[in-house]
Amino acid sequence: MEFNNNNNNNGHSINPENTRTLKDYINLVRNNLIPVLIIAITATAVSIIYAISAKNIYQSTTSLKISKPQGSLLSSAIMPDLGSFTDDRFISTEIEVMKSYSIRYNVAEALLDSLKAVNVPDKFYIIFNHSLSSNKISLLSTREIAKGLKSIVKIEQKRGIDIVDISVESPSAFEAAMIANIYANEYREFNLEINRDQLTVVRKFLAQQVNDKQAELQNTENLLSAFQAKNGIIALDAQSQALITQLANFEAQRDDVVISLAGTNKVLKQLKDELNQQDPKIAAYLESVAQQSSLQAIQDGIAKLEVNKEIALANNSNIDKSVVVKDYDNQINALKSQLKQKVSIVKQGIFASSPDEIKDLTSKILDAEVQSRSLSIQVDELNKLVTKYESQFNKLPVTAIEYASLERNREAAEKLYALLEEKYQEAVINEQSQPGNVFIVDKGIIPTTPAKPNRILIVLIGLVLGLGLSFGYVFVKDYFDNTIKTPEDIQNRNINVLAWIPQIEGIGTNGNKEFEFIVAKKPDSIPSEAFRALRTRIQYSKIGNDALKTILVTSSVPQEGKTTVSVNIAGTFAQSNKKTLIIDTDLRKPRLHSIFKAQRYPGIIDYLFDQVKLEDIIRQSEVNNLSFITAGTIPPNPSEMLESKPMQDFLSEMRKRFDIVILDSAPIIAVTDSEILATLVDATILVVSAEKTEIDLMVKASELIKKGASSFIGTVLNNFTYKSGYGSYYKYYYYYTSPTNGKKSRSSTKAKV
Repeated sequence: MEFNNNNNNNGHSINPENTRTLKDYINLVRNNLIPVLIIAITATAVSIIYAISAKNIYQSTTSLKISKPQGSLLSSAIMPDLGSFTDDRFISTEIEVMKSYSIRYNVAEALLDSLKAVNVPDKFYIIFNHSLSSNKISLLSTREIAKGLKSIVKIEQKRGIDIVDISVESPSAFEAAMIANIYANEYREFNLEINRDQLTVVRKFLAQQVNDKQAELQNTENLLSAFQAKNGIIALDAQSQALITQLANFEAQRDDVVISLAGTNKVLKQLKDELNQQDPKIAAYLESVAQQSSLQAIQDGIAKLEVNKEIALANNSNIDKSVVVKDYDNQINALKSQLKQKVSIVKQGIFASSPDEIKDLTSKILDAEVQSRSLSIQVDELNKLVTKYESQFNKLPVTAIEYASLERNREAAEKLYALLEEKYQEAVINEQSQPGNVFIVDKGIIPTTPAKPNRILIVLIGLVLGLGLSFGYVFVKDYFDNTIKTPEDIQNRNINVLAWIPQIEGIGTNGNKEFEFIVAKKPDSIPSEAFRALRTRIQYSKIGNDALKTILVTSSVPQEGKTTVSVNIAGTFAQSNKKTLIIDTDLRKPRLHSIFKAQRYPGIIDYLFDQVKLEDIIRQSEVNNLSFITAGTIPPNPSEMLESKPMQDFLSEMRKRFDIVILDSAPIIAVTDSEILATLVDATILVVSAEKTEIDLMVKASELIKKGASSFIGTVLNNFTYKSGYGSYYKYYYYYTSPTNGKKSRSSTKAKV
């Protein structure tokens, strides 16, 4: 890559593509290799320590099959393709039920009971408090265990099927399997309890009624025995006895229907309360539907036929009762079929606009409403029948009526108790035979190998994370780093680059400054070659009669290497047989005398104050053709001294005596000295340091130089590391460092700097 050394290039816009290649990123990482290695090694070491110290975690899984409760045909999905969605929604609801606190609390209680039964505390872990703040391990409360189960129990549905896995993790393999199995059993029992809820309500109600009627039967028997003991045995004729038996039978049937009605109404109230929480309007509508006249007419007919059948059975005539019963049953079944058909039509109308989640509940409520209405009608008809027989009963002889009443009450209580006991046993059987919709497919087994941690994976993740963090650190640092790194960073700001100077080995190591004057100490080194290339570009930056003689070297801020650059530029001009002078005009912090190992006094300031002669301050260096002038006494007003007429006369005299005059000046942003000198010289060079000088400061410094003078010819990139360059710059490192047979052509090397 060649640079235009003409000063006109200062105003020319250079806009190279600011893109990076893979090699650029590799170089960026290589330049930050130490922090990259430190971060990566640290992250890997932490992951290794964690992998070694981490507890073994065992996992046990129980699989459950959850089937959706089967409703009636009318309550099934209207469209077949929606079935999968509703099933998944049902399974999701059941999973949330499993995760509920009540289930976890029941599991916690069962787990504590298991601890007492097993009596081996070493097989348990999560039910104990392992706090580091206390050396003593204590048993957690049921509430605390239930809370802890939330984090170790994972419940998931297998995709596409009605199988749910309950997975439990614990440092104890035995405990993991036990919790998984307890969890499955507790949920199954909970589900079974929900499915049997209505049957349980009926069974408990009948159990209470059986106990009450048993006590009532005992009381009637005691009253009858007391009457007989007092009045003796009273004989009733066959007709009276038959009347008492029939009346007692009808009363028992009526009371049985009354109790059935009470049980139905209790279940109906529970269902309505549940529906009211979801949609109160539907509950009120169902009640009005059950009272439709068309339904009531059929229910009235069924009730009357039932009563007439009982009357026919109670009749002592010689007719074939089986034929009569069959005839009544046929009529009753026909009416029931009509009732069922009408109820089905009503259900279809309701289900068409009801959400899926309340269809089954709506169906149950409607059936209960119809049953309640039917039982109410039966009670009314049986009451009429009992009233009719009571009128006949009251016609019995007065002497026998008290005994008949007691006998009637006893028989009625006995028959009612028998009916209720039979219904209670049926309710128990129905409740116990009601299946749940949860089935345990696989029980949790005690695992033999830990499921966690995957130590190899942890170490690999630590390594990858470490590399990611280290690379992230490098790129973030590079993103926020506003310092100059390559010549492109300077050119992109439309500032000319004269040359870049590589780092000089040995400078700054333990305060060593021996190789700062590198062109004199090691003339065949890479930096020396770079300074010779810089000399060439300075010479050709102005061509014609106005050749450069006085050159100002400054920097934007201190510690950028302007003195080193000044001395070596002067050395290269001296080596090219030009009579060269370098002057230390950094009157704030002069350093030129230390490089040449000379006294600072006398110097230029002493001459300007007429304290010494010119010959006293011009000293010869160890390099032929190179003289130097130190700063001398530091004045209180450096800017005024540099701006004075004696200073201008002094520079004019030096132009006559020397071919090249180099001025090493103070940083231009720090003080105004360099701004003043820039107006007095032929050329001004700005030194910037790679990886140190901020781009904004460089731009500001160049603007200050251009503001009061037209002598600015470009910048020198100092301390440039070739291997940190981007793009094509990397090849120059190869040209400078590759071994050569004999001396390589200097002109060839210069062309590539």
